[in-house]
Amino acid sequence: MLRPSLAVAVLMERTPIQSRWESQKWETLGVVPDRDPPGAPPRLLIENAERAQWLHPGFKLELFADEAEGYYLNLSSRQPFVFVNWNDEDGSAVPIIVTVSYNEAARLMDAGARVDGVPLAAEWTPWLAEFVDKHYRPEPKKRSRPPSFKGARRDDR
Repeated sequence: MLRPSLAVAVLMERTPIQSRWESQKWETLGVVPDRDPPGAPPRLLIENAERAQWLHPGFKLELFADEAEGYYLNLSSRQPFVFVNWNDEDGSAVPIIVTVSYNEAARLMDAGARVDGVPLAAEWTPWLAEFVDKHYRPEPKKRSRPPSFKGARRDDR
């Protein structure tokens, strides 16, 4: 079964910092449409004293029906995001997972993973909203009565 997906690339930036423990900081700058051929390696876009930017192609932003609630929560926020899970490997940031599910990003962060959020591209919002409209059904709320009300009867006066 084919799932809706977009080919995307992750833009990471390294900046120097003055810290006792580290000399640099990595962060996700954006997630953009991937125009590279499959299997293309990461490439350095800019490098100078202030920063270095790397483009990591080859990611798939794939939608899954069982994550529809997470997509809904993301879309219903003030600013929807694309979440990028990345690792520091020998001083370089390496993206691992790209998702638009608020729930998946939360699970990753709960597990101690590094996750950055960058604004969702405006042109991807209708694509995600269509998927949510098709697959997300809020669970009906069950009304529960407190134990003190169970078995209570009204007087028929």
